[in-house]
Amino acid sequence: MPVQAAQWTEFLSCPICYNEFDENVHKPISLGCSHTVCKTCLNKLHRKACPFDQTAINTDIDVLPVNFALLQLVGAQVPDHQSIKLSNLGENKHYEVAKKCVEDLALYLKPLSGGKGVASLNQSALSRPMQRKLVTLVNCQLVEEEGRVRAMRAARSLGERTVTELILQHQNPQQLSANLWAAVRARGCQFLGPAMQEEALKLVLLALEDGSALSRKVLVLFVVQRLEPRFPQASKTSIGHVVQLLYRASCFKVTKRDEDSSLMQLKEEFRSYEALRREHDAQIVHIAMEAGLRISPEQWSSLLYGDLAHKSHMQSIIDKLQSPESFAKSVQELTIVLQRTGDPANLNRLRPHLELLANIDPNPDAVSPTWEQLENAMVAVKTVVHGLVDFIQNYSRKGHETPQPQPNSKYKTSMCRDLRQQGGCPRGTNCTFAHSQEELEKCNPHGLYLHCCLLSSVASLGTVHNELYKQQQCDKISVCAVKRAETCFSSQFFSPLEEPREEDT
Repeated sequence: MPVQAAQWTEFLSCPICYNEFDENVHKPISLGCSHTVCKTCLNKLHRKACPFDQTAINTDIDVLPVNFALLQLVGAQVPDHQSIKLSNLGENKHYEVAKKCVEDLALYLKPLSGGKGVASLNQSALSRPMQRKLVTLVNCQLVEEEGRVRAMRAARSLGERTVTELILQHQNPQQLSANLWAAVRARGCQFLGPAMQEEALKLVLLALEDGSALSRKVLVLFVVQRLEPRFPQASKTSIGHVVQLLYRASCFKVTKRDEDSSLMQLKEEFRSYEALRREHDAQIVHIAMEAGLRISPEQWSSLLYGDLAHKSHMQSIIDKLQSPESFAKSVQELTIVLQRTGDPANLNRLRPHLELLANIDPNPDAVSPTWEQLENAMVAVKTVVHGLVDFIQNYSRKGHETPQPQPNSKYKTSMCRDLRQQGGCPRGTNCTFAHSQEELEKCNPHGLYLHCCLLSSVASLGTVHNELYKQQQCDKISVCAVKRAETCFSSQFFSPLEEPREEDT
């Protein structure tokens, strides 16, 4: 009976005996199916097959090489050389170069090494998707034919993710969200914010989950009437655009009627919130891809849900929408981005390597690569990953700078309306409005938002004879904070951090 495979972060220990790999008793041996087991457990197998997926082991276990890439991550003593007998000397040379490239790449997982064979996901120059794809490559067995095919696919996947990361590094997060929602609106659709969008989708489901068929007008009116108590800003136009988004996603079965409105019936496979929401999210991601936008799973989770808890969900949608042609298109997009920015890091040198990786057949049934093709692919993926890490460490300013408001800027000088009214903000961390009192104070270090109205005027005029003076909160506090903090003519209003004058209470 197959054994359940361990989590990908537990790649430093044997998934059968749970002992951390070492150079003596628990040597890591990678199989052609890319599962890695210690040699002691392999020798105890009753049949010569992988204990996880029952893939046959075609090479003698004593001949399979130890995975030096994993050994170096657990701090074990790694021999200088490992004798491998291939058909000829040329194949041995190609194998050694390819193996060395994988071992060099594995060093980027070194900061992840934790206790008891479990990786600690901190302090790595690579993102989590890059780490996961790199772990897949490190576990490939290059001696077996199936392992080489898997290694080629893993290298291609790692290269494709590298292109995406480089494009993301060159994007402006604030401009990115604006471009996304503009692309959504250009297609007659709309996103109303995480909280309101979720309620709208649940109401569409409530109206149609029993198989009912309604006209678009009736469906929209039903949703608007149910939404209005909690979301007064809900309108027939905005909800109609949400319905249009679901229509574009082919969630409805439409029945046309002569001289009357067509009836919309929710397809059976979408009569649960999880299925409907996934198709809804996939449609928005598809629109972003059509518009040439590259958005990370973290950004998607923040934009669509207002949190970072849905990264895996969004990553699975992105992966499903990828096509074999997506990689080549991404390389072209990166070239355009580099032309626009001047390419200070000389990333254009990576283009030949990226194009080589893009030409690898991602089909699981692809023909086994030659040893020379394997070497070229491993050299290419090592070069592009090194290029990404070098750019992040030496040229990228993302993650190293905190956005600061410019003079006469309204950056985070008032609270976000979406967060206040809808319970979530579609822009997430990229929002230019404040999401907490701490953000207000952090982005206004000189206390400009305190809004001490008419200080200079009071000094020159003395007592202000106005019974309304500073008895109500100013509704233009953010404007006054940056433009007329001391000369606001709304002298009867006070800021949120001021107290009403005692003599006027």
